Amino acid sequence: MEIEIVEYHGWKNNLAIRNKQIELIVTLDVGPRVISFRRLPDGQNVMKNYEEMLGKSGEEEWQIRGGHRFWLAPEDCTRTYYADNSPIKFEKIGENRVRFTPPPEHLYEVQKVMEIELVGDTNKVNVHLIVSNIGSRPTELAPWGPTVMAPGGMEVIPLPAKFPHPGHPNNARSPEDFGPNQELILWPYFDFSDSRWTFGKKYILLRQDSKKGPTKIGLAHRAGWVGYVNRGALFVKRFNYIEGALYPDRGTNYQTFSNEDMLEMETVAPLEELFPDETAELNETWQLYPCDAKIGNEEDVDKYVLPLIR
Repeated sequence: MEIEIVEYHGWKNNLAIRNKQIELIVTLDVGPRVISFRRLPDGQNVMKNYEEMLGKSGEEEWQIRGGHRFWLAPEDCTRTYYADNSPIKFEKIGENRVRFTPPPEHLYEVQKVMEIELVGDTNKVNVHLIVSNIGSRPTELAPWGPTVMAPGGMEVIPLPAKFPHPGHPNNARSPEDFGPNQELILWPYFDFSDSRWTFGKKYILLRQDSKKGPTKIGLAHRAGWVGYVNRGALFVKRFNYIEGALYPDRGTNYQTFSNEDMLEMETVAPLEELFPDETAELNETWQLYPCDAKIGNEEDVDKYVLPLIR
């Protein structure tokens, strides 16, 4: 792993982290934000950048800017939108990990830390979001990792395997054969007639459309991965679901949002009552694969995405 301080769209201080296959750029003047993620040597950044918000710092209000950020759930109008607009510190941990530490959020008595770890010379990145209670009282929260993806792509969300209705009770292996095996949560601005969505047998597909406004769903997602195909690459997030854990927003560990500008891929950890000096974590793994295919249906996913995932 190589690290280097670089300029990026007006910011003088950013850390480039790279190996032979991939490069990430993390802001140091604000954030931390993973503001760029691309394949080497000449891949495009797969993340959305809001150009008018780059190169700036010190704003009183939170700025989306783009890239991957560290939020806290459940979403509210105060703590979630804490203005992460100040300089941060970084340190290299071992051979392949870098820790990014912003100033403590004294108003809400929490300390966030983001760690980025490259897995050898592979296309794989481990992302760790860690929050500590630095106050004197318990607080309920869940680490939340939204990643703002560049416009124009197609998201792929795998669904659980289908199986037939057992019919007569004698055919059922257990009562669970008659029960549900997936959860889908809808936001008020979601519309089933929205042409961006395809709800198939194997996958949910969401196409980012520059002419359409907000839409969002959440899932208790057990398949372990989601993907986004765009700019000649397949971006994959891998993450876990803990059975029996209490997740925010009616039990969702994965949420996806899209509007005219971008598509957001959001992982969420279980809700915890965090006592003073305790920490909570959200861990996910990213991968980038070359993929020039145009994904329009489930058959395309099976043909072009699944071979890379496997």
